[in-house]
Amino acid sequence: MKGANVLQVSVSQQHWAQSVERNVRRTLEHIEVAAAEGSDVILFPEANLTGYDFPYVVGLEPAEVERALAQVREAARTAGLYVICGTIQRRGTQEKLLNLAHVIDPGGEIAYEYAKIQMAGQDERKHCRPGNKLALFEVKGFPATMVICRDGRHPELYRLPAMAGAQILFQLSSSTETIEALWWKRAAGRATQPAGPNASIFHCCANTVGQDHGGKQSSSGGSFIKHPTGLSLAEADWNSECVITARLDMEAADRRYARASAEQPEFLRPYHEKMIEDVRARKDERPE
Repeated sequence: MKGANVLQVSVSQQHWAQSVERNVRRTLEHIEVAAAEGSDVILFPEANLTGYDFPYVVGLEPAEVERALAQVREAARTAGLYVICGTIQRRGTQEKLLNLAHVIDPGGEIAYEYAKIQMAGQDERKHCRPGNKLALFEVKGFPATMVICRDGRHPELYRLPAMAGAQILFQLSSSTETIEALWWKRAAGRATQPAGPNASIFHCCANTVGQDHGGKQSSSGGSFIKHPTGLSLAEADWNSECVITARLDMEAADRRYARASAEQPEFLRPYHEKMIEDVRARKDERPE
């Protein structure tokens, strides 16, 4: 029996360059695993439903993406848990795509959406456009925020929501590189840095594994669930599709570093207050 202040989180590590049909199948399998573990929420990698391999993604029909989301919504409803998943898709009349994260509630409804702000590789910069809000939402009553992959290199994107109350950062990622660059990134320890030591919040990162269709790029794996101290509660390896799970004592996420930054130095306090107000004002806008 979990305590009232405990949020049990599962994180999926999944291949980034597969068909929508295969992505959905693996997503549904991992939702079942999380439900069997008794988790409240499962986090998936960046664009886990469409994949992140742009030569394939740009040819997808919008109806295919909607069908995939509908299947995951039904699975969330059946399992009775939150699902945070990703797609790359076109919205409205805009030519360029959005890299989106969808928060699906235990009733199967899309409760929240966020669009990636900082574009990463050449393909993404060519085909995608940035979102224009920071994420602030709730999971099981706990205030949360999210970023997508490269966004995590820009601490203001999660520190401002932490100032506004967020106790946990969900990061959907697909850390793809050439094979050589990937190994240098691992050796340097700079794939994904924990947010806890500079914000005092939990940090859950779902990353991808595997090679693209041409076999030229790979992804670094290493998905994790980290305590506000930065210490690991659960970690995945570099290569396997898997699910990791941890129970989070949310009282530990006191946001003290983010709160201190909002207060001092004094001359910056009014600017932080205004930014926090703007974050809250825009948080429920639907990415279009």
